[in-house]
Amino acid sequence: MLYKQFKDKKLSQLGMGNMRLPTVGERGPIDEVKAKELIEYAYQQGINYFDTAYRYHSGKSETFVPSVLRRYPRDTWYLATKMPGHMMQYRNGRIEGIGYLANETIASPEQIFEDQIKRCGVDYFDFYLLHNVCETAYDFYTNGELGVVDYLLEQKKAGRIRHFGFSAHGRPETIEKFLKWSESRFPGGCFEIAQIQLNYLDWILQDAKGKYEILTKRGLPVVAMEPCRGGKLASFDEKVNALFKAARPNDSIASWAFRYLKSLPNVQVTLSGMSSLEQLKDNLQTFSEPSSLTDEENAVLQKVIASLADLIPCTGCRYCSEECPQKLDIPKLISIYNEVKNGDASVWGLINFTLGAMTEAELPSSCSGCGNCRQVCPQGIDVPDLMRKLAEAIDKNSKRK
Repeated sequence: MLYKQFKDKKLSQLGMGNMRLPTVGERGPIDEVKAKELIEYAYQQGINYFDTAYRYHSGKSETFVPSVLRRYPRDTWYLATKMPGHMMQYRNGRIEGIGYLANETIASPEQIFEDQIKRCGVDYFDFYLLHNVCETAYDFYTNGELGVVDYLLEQKKAGRIRHFGFSAHGRPETIEKFLKWSESRFPGGCFEIAQIQLNYLDWILQDAKGKYEILTKRGLPVVAMEPCRGGKLASFDEKVNALFKAARPNDSIASWAFRYLKSLPNVQVTLSGMSSLEQLKDNLQTFSEPSSLTDEENAVLQKVIASLADLIPCTGCRYCSEECPQKLDIPKLISIYNEVKNGDASVWGLINFTLGAMTEAELPSSCSGCGNCRQVCPQGIDVPDLMRKLAEAIDKNSKRK
């Protein structure tokens, strides 16, 4: 197992995500026998970073994972969990749960944290993160009256949190804004690590490149989640698979995704939500040697990316927005369009966080179709047509809810 130094710890470069543990049936409870075997094997083979969250497996992941790890010395494994602020709103002095917390009574962040300490059966969390800093969660996490970050920093001072960070599915500008807020409130900032969705496809589609560079510039180590995009980068059609196999016939398709992340120097840990021993053993093999991608292999990967993603070639020059009478953020909307066009139904889960924080005037349906943008676009993009298509897709998705 390969390791990287993080402050006073050596963290395994492969971490175990515990959102996709084996279950009894497709949507049943955790298959405790198989899941225990997975976690124990991961630990025995050198994985020491284990990630969970408040509602993974309907809240059972937080209970189950530490129950397996507790048979080993506490200072040999590191537990990460998260505050689910992305599923809470603060209104009129009260916290309201939304999404999967809609039916829960939540008095305070303290209640959540204390519940997690009790569930996990630990005295402290090695890593504690704000869950999904995004457009719709920004106000909750930065609310001065509620003081989520202040409270958690008190827990860190008390030794109940060893390292404090955040995860984010927000857009780069939201992450930048959040970090500037933290730096204005806490000199030098208060976060030590950040977790983002990072893989070779989202490097382009979700501008993970921009997020990675923002964090790297500030010296914040990155924990990469969704390295295989929920399994979508583990196997393709015959033509794409053949490209990979011609270059490395003995390696799995999934290993390319992990070796890509090993090429990024600021990736501290790559999380994989492994649900079988076969997946675990394959990943362990990838992280048993330091090799990443060669120049020739990177060229193969770029061919694959080009075949997978049919992207609108927006360069973000913003000439279009300057000429837009509606003042639309057209590059942002084109970025959303690229995600919709190249994703499946699951992509809306993340896009809705962005859309939920936008006003009606900021949505593509506000496009008047005047064509000013089309005339000044250096790439010749038919922006009004894209705005129409994106508005139709958003409307169609909203009707499916």
